[in-house]
Amino acid sequence: MKFFATCPKGLELLLVTELTELGAAEVKQTATGAEFSGEIEQAYRACLWSRLANRILLPLIEENVETADQLYDAVQSVDWLEHMHEEASILVAFTGKTDAINHTHFGALKVKDAIVDQVRDKTGMRPSIDRDNPDLRIHAHIYRGKLSLSLDLSGGSLHRRGYRTRAGAAPLKENLAAAILCRASWPKLAADSPVLFDPMCGSGTLVIEGALMAADIAPGILREQFGFERWKQHKAELWLALLDEADARKKAGLENLTARFYGSDQDGSVLELAKDNAERAGVSDVISFKRASVEQMVVPENSPGLLVTNPPYGERMGDESELMFLYRHIGDALKQDFAGWKAAIFTGNPELCQVVGLKADKSYSLNNGPIDGRLFLYTLYADRNDVKPGEENQEYVVAALSDNAQMFANRLKKNLKGLKKWQKQQGIGCYRLYDADMPEYAVAVDLYNDWVHVQEYAAPASVDKVKAFDRIKDVLAAIPEALDVNPRKVVLKQRKRQSGTGQYNKQASVGRFFEVQEHGCRFRINLHDYLDTGLFLDHRPIRHQIQQQADGKDFLNLFCYTASASVHAAIGGARSTTSVDMSATYLQWAMKNMALNGFNSKEHHFIEADCLSWLKKQRKPAYDMIFLDPPTFSNSKKMLDVLDVQRDHVDLIKLSMRLLRKGGVLIFSNNYRRFKLDYELLSGFDIKEITQQTIDPDFKRNARIHSCFEIRWP
Repeated sequence: MKFFATCPKGLELLLVTELTELGAAEVKQTATGAEFSGEIEQAYRACLWSRLANRILLPLIEENVETADQLYDAVQSVDWLEHMHEEASILVAFTGKTDAINHTHFGALKVKDAIVDQVRDKTGMRPSIDRDNPDLRIHAHIYRGKLSLSLDLSGGSLHRRGYRTRAGAAPLKENLAAAILCRASWPKLAADSPVLFDPMCGSGTLVIEGALMAADIAPGILREQFGFERWKQHKAELWLALLDEADARKKAGLENLTARFYGSDQDGSVLELAKDNAERAGVSDVISFKRASVEQMVVPENSPGLLVTNPPYGERMGDESELMFLYRHIGDALKQDFAGWKAAIFTGNPELCQVVGLKADKSYSLNNGPIDGRLFLYTLYADRNDVKPGEENQEYVVAALSDNAQMFANRLKKNLKGLKKWQKQQGIGCYRLYDADMPEYAVAVDLYNDWVHVQEYAAPASVDKVKAFDRIKDVLAAIPEALDVNPRKVVLKQRKRQSGTGQYNKQASVGRFFEVQEHGCRFRINLHDYLDTGLFLDHRPIRHQIQQQADGKDFLNLFCYTASASVHAAIGGARSTTSVDMSATYLQWAMKNMALNGFNSKEHHFIEADCLSWLKKQRKPAYDMIFLDPPTFSNSKKMLDVLDVQRDHVDLIKLSMRLLRKGGVLIFSNNYRRFKLDYELLSGFDIKEITQQTIDPDFKRNARIHSCFEIRWP
């Protein structure tokens, strides 16, 4: 009998080798996998033991077809009652086309009609269609006018082993993970009892597949059902014998297993999925999972082994500049700590592996669904002193800086010296130290006590990505030396042009908050989870002005963010504060900022609303001081309309002024660098621009960071 095995693109040669090792005869590579010969036992064995295949197909006919009628007649030439019972359910998968059959749905419909009509004519019963769990799956493929019609013996795709009921973001398919391990020679390495380690294991697919290989566990042993089990010609006794054999091999494999397996990830919830998956796969006892970030990556034990990982490589998982730093960190750790090991890095963005800093022994193209992925294999030859796990030097040793990095460090030291007297006089712990002072280093460096927040301005597309990253690496190398800070307290982000509420979108889930102080006010800061930190440093003078003028006044804070201005007003003695924002997340943060400063009374109100809509509903002048700081642009789904500060500022100001009592002041600010106030349409108000008075020394190089106006009734 002849069979076809399909697999993802790039695995065809590996599949040929695997089928040969499983005892198949006459194995030949095809465009979509491999064909092989043998008895039905060989097909069963391939379904049970193939780690690489998607499907095992039993060809029924091959015929030339061009028209829909020819397709119908060809399908009817098969005696379908030899393969299915009259009451069985079916599902047809159709690929390919001819001039007359140019839609896959139409082709599948014709195949289905031919089968149903034949069975109904012979038995009077009509087979049903089941899209989820059919008794029989039929594959029809037309290529260059030739129809290949097959039964799918596997049922659902064989990559679904049965142990992974849930996965984290962007998971690897199980057969792709197995292919990565095969290319990295894991089956051979496993025989010598080494270690397998994935420092970004996600839901655990790579380490679980590695354990299944090393323990000689059939990848299909957990599947609830295969397609052939409801096939009319199924040989149940033969199949049960193969299952008994697989059970015996599994038991022996686990008893004799000497390889060790380690997986780590910074996401605790994903690690729980990995543990559950390993439990279902029957290998939880041989895998050690640990919560740790890549920055905490260390050799899991002294014995050499294989480090294999699938780091993030797309916009879903992180910005490219941060990813480049992640990949460089992997390379640095491999060179420093993993001598004698082999490494395999699979990525959908091969450019990222340019910054690993290691020469690959080999690389292979492997498709991850629609993504053209590439696997890079490395051998670490450098000697190193043996270091026991847990005994690594915890002190950070500053490496020698390159000439460019030293130049950047010198600029940081110069700026630090220039701001030191002002910073000490003001008692300020959070300020901007550097803002693209040197064109080749287009970053902003902000200090938050002993933490450093680095924002890289996105480089133009014309700038070489690796060169741009090398400059970022200079920045990150220079900061610990120039500022005497632990590099683990340096946080890098890339600041792109924002649209909508992009600056408020969550970037990560670290959940690490700490406290800072400003002019007697205390604030919760988060440097990791969002693009912004919870405190806009450029508004510091505005907040201080509000604090100095708020005594006994009712204060309104529109687009309040984390309500730092409201805290300043409360500290300054405001009679009441009202903070309005459409984000529940930031209002919760705002409430915690207020509570941190001891304000929990009913005089401090928080309103979750679209500010523009809320303003339109208000009529009564109820406030002595209003702070209006809208975003430059917002198209949040929570808003009824799109907000454009240049277009809409007149309406915003007029609506806000309706709520301002006589003798009060509206402080209007925004961060649109080309903003122009429409004095003519606002001629009914007394307006004074105070922008220059609201720029502290740390923002003097960037005096257009915001525009600010005081607006009063005449």
